[in-house]
Amino acid sequence: MSHQKFAFDTEFDAAGEIAYVAPRPKRSFTPEEVEAIRAEARAEGERAARASIDAQKMAALNEIAQACGQALSTLAHVAHQHRTGAAELALACGKAIAGAALDRFPEAPVHAALEALAREIEAAPRLIVSAAPQLAERLQGQLDEAAARAGFTGAVQVRTDVAMGRHAFTLDFGDGGGAFDPSAAAERVTDALQTALAAEGLHGEALTPGGEG
Repeated sequence: MSHQKFAFDTEFDAAGEIAYVAPRPKRSFTPEEVEAIRAEARAEGERAARASIDAQKMAALNEIAQACGQALSTLAHVAHQHRTGAAELALACGKAIAGAALDRFPEAPVHAALEALAREIEAAPRLIVSAAPQLAERLQGQLDEAAARAGFTGAVQVRTDVAMGRHAFTLDFGDGGGAFDPSAAAERVTDALQTALAAEGLHGEALTPGGEG
């Protein structure tokens, strides 16, 4: 049990006169004072409430910012997957279309190569075309006319090479040559696409309204 130290509220001097009287707590208030105290208490409560609300708002905004950051990260990952899937689908479609075109017109790349190399081969005495057996068989009766259209007047020789892939061929005109391998070309395109997607990573496009990542 604690004891409160007794305090003298009134002090006297040597002559017995009152030297000091401690102020006594006010026990009654006028209506105006009560209203003033009530207004101050109300204002203090409102300030405390506003401070609490502001703190809750800041906490909510921080949570929203964190959620938005996580959402943008997820969206960037989804967008990258979408771009990768779209690119792979386009590549697969391109391969299918190119394969179908080569099946239908296997000699077309040879004719295109002769036209592209017309200046290089026109003075050559001989043109040797090596191709897979099926392609070589189809080219045998067409190359003389195709070479003539390209301005080549020398001898044209078609050779069969079983080691070559389907639709692949090489051209040899002495001082130069050319080659076409659709499988190798498709692999190079695939490698280039994968390298580009890997380098792009998750920064391929902005996800913010302002267009800045």
